[in-house]
Amino acid sequence: QVQLVESGGDLVQPGGSLRLSCAASGLTLENYAIGWFRQAPGKEREARAGITCVLGRGGRTYWTDSAKGRFTISRDNDNNVVYLQMNDLRPQDTAVYYCAAGGATTNNCLLERYYPKNYWGKGTLVTVSS
Repeated sequence: QVQLVESGGDLVQPGGSLRLSCAASGLTLENYAIGWFRQAPGKEREARAGITCVLGRGGRTYWTDSAKGRFTISRDNDNNVVYLQMNDLRPQDTAVYYCAAGGATTNNCLLERYYPKNYWGKGTLVTVSS
């Protein structure tokens, strides 16, 4: 059974940093495109917004404008974990953050619909506030 679990969410002050982890069981993350998404409080009816993603097997990385220069996605293939390093956090970054695994091969890895429904974690909450 496939399971993805995010961790590392916390309350952080504006300008601070956090590193989120996405650990997997039942699949080898290295072989999949991995995307990080977020959903702000009160926006549960909207699609999750893509932040950054990395294609499988050493493929390219993509970012949305909101993440470029502040967020970095990286893989630890030995431990089957993908990280999201977030720097210079802002109040508008407050959201539940999700990771997902899928078969995207282009920058469509930033789109929620390119990930199977059962290849998502349950999310971890990041709150940026003073």
